[in-house]
Parts: sequence; C-alpha cells; structure tokens
Amino acid sequence: MIFGGIEAGGTKIICGTGEYENGKLEIRESAKFPTERPEIVIPRLAEWFREHPVAALGVASFGPLDLNRRSPTYGFVMDTPKDGWQHVDFLSPFRDAFHIPVAFDTDVNGAALGEAVYGAGKGCGVVVYMTVGTGIGVGVYQEGKLLHGLIHPEAGHMRVVRRGDDAFEGTCGAHPRKGEAVCLEGYASGPAIEKRWGEKGENLMDREEVWDLEAWYLSQGVTNLVLMYSPEKIILGGGVMHRRQLFPMIRDGVREYVGGYVRSPMLEEKIGDYIVPPLLEDRAGLTGAIELGRIEWERQRGK
Repeated sequence: MIFGGIEAGGTKIICGTGEYENGKLEIRESAKFPTERPEIVIPRLAEWFREHPVAALGVASFGPLDLNRRSPTYGFVMDTPKDGWQHVDFLSPFRDAFHIPVAFDTDVNGAALGEAVYGAGKGCGVVVYMTVGTGIGVGVYQEGKLLHGLIHPEAGHMRVVRRGDDAFEGTCGAHPRKGEAVCLEGYASGPAIEKRWGEKGENLMDREEVWDLEAWYLSQGVTNLVLMYSPEKIILGGGVMHRRQLFPMIRDGVREYVGGYVRSPMLEEKIGDYIVPPLLEDRAGLTGAIELGRIEWERQRGK
C-alpha cells in the first residue's frame, strides 16, 4: 500500500510517497519545494499528491503547532516566527481535498519516529532526535508513541550556560540572554553560526574555533536530554550536524558534564553507539512523515 508524507521545514518542504510491505517502508517518489507563503506552496503540494495518490498522509511540520485533536485549531501552525505562517491551517486542505486520513506532528517528531522505527533507534524504547539546522528542535519517541503533553517538546530553546569568552548576543528573539543563561537555538543553530562568524558554516569547515564553540553549547544541550528523558539512543541530525567532526567533541563534552552521575556503558566506553547521526540520513523526516500517515490509516481502521 502507498502512503504519503510531507516534511515541512523553515526553508524547504519535501513531499513523498512510500510503499509499506512486510514491516518495511520504501520511499518511491519525492519532490522538494521552497517554503514559500502558505497560499502559494500548499496548493502546489496538493497538486503533487493529486498526481501521486496515497491511502493516507502524514504532515510533519515546523512549529509551534496545535496537536490537540479536540482543539478547534488542531492542525494549525501557531505562533511561528516564519513570516506568513502564523495561525495557518496546514491539515484541513489535504484532508478536505482527498478525503483520506491525515496525521499531523512536528517535523522533528517525524524524524524521531522515522529513526525509531526504521533507523538508528530501531529496537529502543526511548529515542531522542535533535535536529540542528535553521533552528534546533527535539523529538521524543517513548515506548511506541511520540511525546506531546501540553503542546510538544520545544527543548531546542532550553537554557544553557554562555561560554565566558563568547560576546555573542544570540539570534532568538523570544529568549534573549539572561545573565549567563542563553537559548541553545539562539547560540548554536545554523543562523547563529552565520551571524556570529559572518559566514555560513559550510564555509568555516577548517576553523577549529568555530566547531569547538559549537560543541560547547551542543554538549550542554545533549547532556540535558540525557538527564531529562533517559533515552536509549540520541540521534543528532540537521545541516549543522553534517560536520561529523562535531560528534566526538559532543560525546567528550557529554561525558564530562554527566560526570559519572548516570552510570551506564552507553555513557562511557559505548558512547560512540549512543550519540549518533541518523541512519536514514536526510530521509529521516520524510520517512517519519510517511509513517505518521500509515499509523493514522491504521488508527482510523480500528487496528
């Protein structure tokens, strides 16, 4: 059976179809669109799915989102900083046009689901996925379900400690620096790297000081994830994490910050198998979005 998925990020939207058979999901078709204003891009996405019909659809979007099925704004993008996308209904246009089950969740929860079911987190009960790119987001997969709660995790905006020699004021308008406490996204996202150093990260590959500082902040963030969620696997994705030299630096930092308080081989000699890149690479989000659609199809069938 063919299911569809939409992975909507702040700069691009990827849609695709996947065939599910015998417990495996294989992506068949995909396309990429710039994240233009919703009145432009949503009809383009709908047209793509008219040409590629599916049994159900999963939408995994940047947020914040309303994920409360009982809410009148369920399926809406809420108070996002993305221009033109505030309070936009991102679910109904597809449900009403195609009369199929449509699921809705955050883009990073989608990536967490994809990796937990088909990727690096397969077989683990608790998986945390942190994406470091245009923003920083965290998705949590726990015993077969994605964590929502009050709304959904926004752990990318956790407070971390500013390094003493860092005079940067950050990029997060919602969470400015308070003393020595700073917003992780505002200090370690892709836009933060570019604003601090005056160039995109891809042009700073040989600047050791850039990645040393980046690892300083990300290590604190990952340590907080260890202590808050006790995950069996932590997966770090997104454009910034394509700089694979960050992984050993972050692992060393996490080991130092945990300080032996949490005793596990996964935080010691096996830490290289604990804090890892996505096995599905850049297909984690799309895979998870398609899986959201498949799960919603089963839910509505009463399985």
